[in-house]
Amino acid sequence: MTGVGRIPDAVLADMLHRLSIAVSAGIDIRRAWSSETARMPGRHRPAVARVAARLAAGDGLGEACSAAGGAIPDVVAGMLLVGDRTGRLAEVLAETSRTITRSMATRRALRAALVGPTIRLVVAVLAIVVMIVISGMARGIDGGPLDMLGIGLTGPRGAVVFLVGVVTVLVAGVALVAAGRRSWRTSGWAWRLGRRVPVFGPAAMASSSAAWCRAASLAAHAGVGIGEMVTLASRAAPGFGCDPARVEELLRSGRDLAEALAATGSLPRPVIEAVAVGEMTGTTAEALDRIADRLDEAAARGFSAAVQGVGFLAWALVAGLVATLVIRVASTYVRMIHDLSRPS
Repeated sequence: MTGVGRIPDAVLADMLHRLSIAVSAGIDIRRAWSSETARMPGRHRPAVARVAARLAAGDGLGEACSAAGGAIPDVVAGMLLVGDRTGRLAEVLAETSRTITRSMATRRALRAALVGPTIRLVVAVLAIVVMIVISGMARGIDGGPLDMLGIGLTGPRGAVVFLVGVVTVLVAGVALVAAGRRSWRTSGWAWRLGRRVPVFGPAAMASSSAAWCRAASLAAHAGVGIGEMVTLASRAAPGFGCDPARVEELLRSGRDLAEALAATGSLPRPVIEAVAVGEMTGTTAEALDRIADRLDEAAARGFSAAVQGVGFLAWALVAGLVATLVIRVASTYVRMIHDLSRPS
């Protein structure tokens, strides 16, 4: 239901893992899901109960999760819908749990890489504040405040103005990140811009491509029609959504599946090539599954490189800030000595 927020990824991954075990053991999904309600944090129980009610009414798990009011991400609900339609729910539950866990590990690595640079940045900001305060106390040759930093801020009042500016920038940054995350989930502006970012963009593309291939592979294994396969895969990876009607129209015009998917302009080349190989060998599902594994590995390498890059950029920013501060202070005193040495 709206207003309760998303279920934390760690909680969601554990829940899906337990459900995969239960479904594999032959336990009905309605009974297995109901048993999860007691384990759920209190604020998320209404959403879980809503899913349970939809399951009891006869909906599939994917459809029920889509009606959870945002508590469960659309991508997760899309993957579960594949499990409903293909009869491979236990497998999909396990794979979705692993995908969420990998995503959590990437975010933890990013946060860990940023801890050191963040501490250095805070120290640098505090050093600037101290220098601004000292500037208000020091006096130049003309008897006025000595603006050692050259930013027009001196004394305690200048330090307060500087801190307000820093906090404003931080608040704006947090708001931008939050808006970007929401846009990313809906394939909005953040998706369109983010996939063009060096290193991170290709990694994100590979991760979404892997989700599309995984869902399409499960659908192909179950023998569903091409249109439904494309629909299910697009639900699992909204950024690569294809129009199933357009694909079927192209197929009826004589094109093979790889050509039809390529004509939509939605999917990257590795996915098209995997479909082409699968069609030639009669193993489309297996080819999609193999390329999904490779894309997952590529995404992991890319995100790891992105984490290292962000850490380096943050370090470089702090180093540049400190160097600028030192040079500015030194040049101020050099100028003062030069002025004093000139004959009056």
